[in-house]
Amino acid sequence: MADPAPKSVFDLEEDTALEARLDAEAEAEIAAGNTVPHHKVRVWLKDLAEGRKSSPPKR
Repeated sequence: MADPAPKSVFDLEEDTALEARLDAEAEAEIAAGNTVPHHKVRVWLKDLAEGRKSSPPKR
C-alpha cells in the first residue's frame, strides 16, 4: 500500500555519496566550459518576465 502522507523534500534522507558524485559531475562540466554565460541567462529571464517567449540561451 502507498504511503498515505507524501513526504516533503526536507524529510528525505541525505545521500552524501550521490551528492558528492553530482557535485563532481557539475564541476567537470564547468571545467570543460559547458556553461551558459550569466549575461545571456539574465537577458533570457528578463524577456520571459516581460512576456516574450524565447528559447533558452546557448553557450
